[in-house]
Amino acid sequence: MMTVADRWLLPDGIEEILPNQALQIERLRRQVLDLYHCWGYDLVIPPLVEFTESLLSGTGSDLDLMTFKVTDQISGRMMGVRADMTPQTSRMDAHSLRRNGPSRLCYAGTVLYTRPKQALESRSPIQIGVELYGEPGLEADIEVISLMVETLRLAGLGTPQLDLGHVGIYASLLEAAELSADREAELFDLLQRKAVPELDVWLGKCLDNAEIALMIRALVGLAGDASVLDRAREVFAEAPAEVELALDELQAVVSALSESFPDLELYLDLSELRGYHYHTGIVFAAYDQGLGQAIGNGGRYDHVGKGFGRSRPATGFNMSLQSLARVALSGVVAGGIFAPVSEEPGWRKAVAALRSNGERVVCGFPGQEPDYQELHCDRQLVWLDGTYKIIAV
Repeated sequence: MMTVADRWLLPDGIEEILPNQALQIERLRRQVLDLYHCWGYDLVIPPLVEFTESLLSGTGSDLDLMTFKVTDQISGRMMGVRADMTPQTSRMDAHSLRRNGPSRLCYAGTVLYTRPKQALESRSPIQIGVELYGEPGLEADIEVISLMVETLRLAGLGTPQLDLGHVGIYASLLEAAELSADREAELFDLLQRKAVPELDVWLGKCLDNAEIALMIRALVGLAGDASVLDRAREVFAEAPAEVELALDELQAVVSALSESFPDLELYLDLSELRGYHYHTGIVFAAYDQGLGQAIGNGGRYDHVGKGFGRSRPATGFNMSLQSLARVALSGVVAGGIFAPVSEEPGWRKAVAALRSNGERVVCGFPGQEPDYQELHCDRQLVWLDGTYKIIAV
């Protein structure tokens, strides 16, 4: 039987947001969406639940495991509570909007996970992000990555670190290796864990093509600044042509970002396989100094719309608004005005005039002793010398 104390408990990973933090998050949300509007991105509001056939279309098994599922009491079909808004915007682009040219969409809303992605993370983050559909060229990737950097700068992050990778490199080597599905899964796990000793043993036992084995082994060590690309060209000199194309794309992105953001810290990791079963090209993630987990991540995913009958090139990113707010520089929040109830003439008009000018005005009640800190007020409306005036408290 649940005790009174238990009734206050929230499920693990489910958080409530109290006034001070809620105000900061909401202000940041408005600022970020205004930024996306200035870049030409149209706001969409996907539904909280959808039928799982559309909600999970074109995604990997990871998202399926992260999705809460319920039975629709009207149709009897299985529905899912969204754990990611990207498939939803893909459906909207492919089916609801059906634009011919490039389509820029942005969104902000709560998602729900069956379990946290990382230890101590929220299971109900407010996800905010952008998606760009219909443009296969590298300029789309550069635009989206640049917009992520601008988002971090808007939040006040001084020197964010941007990690870049390209899943096409691993995909090309894997195709040349001609492995079975089970062997592919084993190799993917080893590379994802960067388990070098185990990887060396596995490559010796399971991969007959010694040249490709050396290239796959080299992936683990190809991480660092932009000079990694020069080393990679030497290592992959005899690799399939798609690998060289991927390196050219990374070089172009690095050059464009270095020109636009000279102070941006870039880190390349050619063994980065996050979202490998979902992404198809360049992948990226943003980190803040001192924070171990990514603030936001994204990449190219060209085949998600296929499940909706309209496969379009696509790239985008998203991030947790709570995580962004935690590392953002908090702006100075102006205090409100406490207006004790008054029978003097014009009191209601004075309050209305202040509110129309954008002031936060908290009206008092008869006999109320105000706690200015709880009310978030640093001024008070008083009647002095036949007129209403604002004084500090």
